[in-house]
Amino acid sequence: MKAIKKGVLRRLIINAFTRESCSPQRRERRDYVESYLRRLAGSSSAPPQRTLRLCGGLPLLAAVCLLISTLALAQVPYKRIADARAEPGNWLTYSGDYQSHRFSRLAQITPANAGRLKTAWVYQFKQPGRQETSPVVVDGVMYITESPTIVTALDAHTGRTLWSWRRNISRFVKTIGFGQSNRGVAILDGAVYVGALDCYLVALDAKTGAVRWETKVEDNATGHAITAAPLAIDGKIIVGVSGGEAGIRGFLDAYDARTGKLAWRCWTIPGPGEPGRETWGGDSWKTGAGATWVTGSYDPDLNLLYWGTGNPGPDWNGDVRPGDNLYTCSLLAIDAATGKMKWHFQFTPHDVHDWDANQIPVLIDGAWQGRPRKLVAMANRNAFYYVLDRVTGEFLLGEPYAKQTWAKGLDAKGRPIVLPNTEPTVEGNLVWPSLQGATNWHSPSYSPLTKMFYVAVREMGAYYYKGEAEYKPGTFFAGGGERALEGDKAYGAVRALDVATGKMKWEFRLQSPPWAGVLATAGGVVFGGSNEGNFFALDALTGKPLWDFQTGGYIAANPISFLIGGKQHVAVAAGQALFVFRLP
Repeated sequence: MKAIKKGVLRRLIINAFTRESCSPQRRERRDYVESYLRRLAGSSSAPPQRTLRLCGGLPLLAAVCLLISTLALAQVPYKRIADARAEPGNWLTYSGDYQSHRFSRLAQITPANAGRLKTAWVYQFKQPGRQETSPVVVDGVMYITESPTIVTALDAHTGRTLWSWRRNISRFVKTIGFGQSNRGVAILDGAVYVGALDCYLVALDAKTGAVRWETKVEDNATGHAITAAPLAIDGKIIVGVSGGEAGIRGFLDAYDARTGKLAWRCWTIPGPGEPGRETWGGDSWKTGAGATWVTGSYDPDLNLLYWGTGNPGPDWNGDVRPGDNLYTCSLLAIDAATGKMKWHFQFTPHDVHDWDANQIPVLIDGAWQGRPRKLVAMANRNAFYYVLDRVTGEFLLGEPYAKQTWAKGLDAKGRPIVLPNTEPTVEGNLVWPSLQGATNWHSPSYSPLTKMFYVAVREMGAYYYKGEAEYKPGTFFAGGGERALEGDKAYGAVRALDVATGKMKWEFRLQSPPWAGVLATAGGVVFGGSNEGNFFALDALTGKPLWDFQTGGYIAANPISFLIGGKQHVAVAAGQALFVFRLP
């Protein structure tokens, strides 16, 4: 791109094509190129110097369109991701921006017209599986993952496949305590990055899907795997691991984006001589878990990563690991340059209910008690909503947002006041929430317009059982189990919380506890999905239902929004397909 000047591109296209015989397909390509040239000019809204008509039957058409598409593909330097809010037509990283708002600044879809949404196109996944992808969209190209570890680039106009890469995964790959899924990719400069179930990090050429490098993160034989979308920052790819139910020692890694060389590793379980080691009895730290299996957030100004950690191991028998078990069930603030932990906040010390803190930390800049502060908010799996100072980790607020029966409340420092007789027992002990939590890995959304935090909530209790816990590498290491109260006693909801107080403003009830995330938009609409296959739109201020579409498949994914052909689109994976919607 740097070697070809803007004026040369314009003259090349203008001289190559005539104004006649424009088919709808070529008009769509024309719009794509015009949009790209406007971005080259430095403004997404400035009109081109001359209206282009990419039509006619000249053989050069395909060549020039290919040239433009190739130039447009994957030119995503770190600066673009850091300034993602300036490009609402693209979706450049897992949660839309480093702050993890999962908020689209596109405003064409409103409560007044959402009822007119129609399907634009549908893409069928290549093989059956649990599809949890959150697409990345860059300059007319959509990058998705498919179960178990497939990366596909699509023409975002039509859903046409541009290329697809498949990891050769052994049928004996270990996914202990979770399914064979993948939640998405990261993109940086000219490469797309994906974590694989066999615990490799792979860099692909964004234009062709060719492998640039692959790096072994850890040994899958011991239960390590990757399901999370990596996070691309300046020169580094950050990736977490799954495997808490196999008794791994958790960590977060950073890799050189160009070479795949390990830059640093931050252990979530402290070893001998490290702060926090005293919170583990005996050698229990060696199998302490604390997996990092959901994508975190990043503050470029502070150069800090914010990443949640999973449950301690074994899950339900805490007798073999006395102490608070740092840094499990915590939010970690990590120096992105060195991997050193700046601060931590533990939501559930000595967890015995499998309440991972692998939820999305949402970074918010706003006033707190009359003065500006940098905040981080999280709706935790343990049923409490938290607000912390993200510079220092200071606890500011904690409020229940779903039914919970395990804690009297939180003390002044945010530590839970645990009620007696709420631990797992041999006979079974009924506690809310269930092990899946009041929410789980699926993303919340924050709207800076409404100042509301939107979250998909799971209202379900469970009987928790305690059992023996014997560690054997690469096997299930849980020390018990649970029996969820499913059926009529369980339900779900999308809830809007006041971001400053945690108080519920409205809720939209769902038939069953959901696994789909939510997306808020500048048009005043919140999108979500249900286990029963309904993809729906709600009024962001009131929760009033505006529209729904029956996809015919279970929805366990996060929606996104992007702009193509001048129109706002919304995409979500459902069942064995990716659905894309727009206004007529």
